[in-house]
Amino acid sequence: MATNFKSVLPVIDISPLVVKCDDPNMADDACVAEVVRKLDSACREVGFFYVIGHGISEDLIKKVRVMSHRFFELPSEEKLKIQITPAAGYRGYQRIGLNITNGKQDMHEAIDCYKEFEEGKYGGIGKAMEGPNKWPENPKEYKTLMEEYIKLCTDLSRNILRGISLALGGSPYEFEGKMMQDPFWIMRILGYPGVNQDNVIGIGAHTDYGLLSLINQDDDKTALQVKDMAGDWIPVVPIAGSFVCNIGDMLKILSNGVYESTLHRVINNFPRYRVCIGFFYETNFNAVVEPLEIFKEKHPGKGTSQVFKRAYGEHLVHKLQTTFPNLVNHS
Repeated sequence: MATNFKSVLPVIDISPLVVKCDDPNMADDACVAEVVRKLDSACREVGFFYVIGHGISEDLIKKVRVMSHRFFELPSEEKLKIQITPAAGYRGYQRIGLNITNGKQDMHEAIDCYKEFEEGKYGGIGKAMEGPNKWPENPKEYKTLMEEYIKLCTDLSRNILRGISLALGGSPYEFEGKMMQDPFWIMRILGYPGVNQDNVIGIGAHTDYGLLSLINQDDDKTALQVKDMAGDWIPVVPIAGSFVCNIGDMLKILSNGVYESTLHRVINNFPRYRVCIGFFYETNFNAVVEPLEIFKEKHPGKGTSQVFKRAYGEHLVHKLQTTFPNLVNHS
């Protein structure tokens, strides 16, 4: 983060990038070049920005939230039919207060989903994450809807990263090399109960530890906040049809420290229930992450980024065990 945030985070129309996403010469297009310039500025100065013109319909974005609201409205016993356990690969429903950030309970409930992979694919590193995602039977169309949404978010994340790769001085495809040929993903479907007091911590302050995050939040409630260089928390006001996008710790490393992941949190001050769906695009599950050679050459003066000393998946499992210290393992 190089400067203080402005009152509103950057809003970037990425439609030129989406149109040219499969063109290896996209950088020659003047409209793409303008998008790339804006992405670079946002990533250097803020680490957070809105994307519009992304190609995912506003109706679908809204339907995902509406269906998620329906799930969270179900009785506890119905939601607990898909409860999260270590034995189930940390996949499924978590009750309110189960998630721990910085040693404190977060006041949200959630469905946690991860990219599925074959048993034994990653050996001992992946064993703790093996298993299918747990989808509720009600709402009935939920699994089909969310799997379509995941595919669209995966494609969108890849397209945004092509723009960011250009912004860093590489080809469009630097984030599709050996560490990212089989990208992992995480999706958290988050529900924040309404409150009758101020400043309830929905999620404590943290940075995202992957590559790129796409946040789909309710249009009528502001709860997400990002921290500026002065130490002030800036509200991320929802913009209908947009995604809030932010860079994670792995992108900081891969860029050789050019881009910085930004602290953010969720503070709930609303009496009404709030839903937010976070999609997190990652490296390969078994990638040992280090700065990409091209960005070390392009940005040799940075040198702020350390080699990630263990596989991404191993780091993820450690994070889960820290986040859910009280999770009981049911076979």
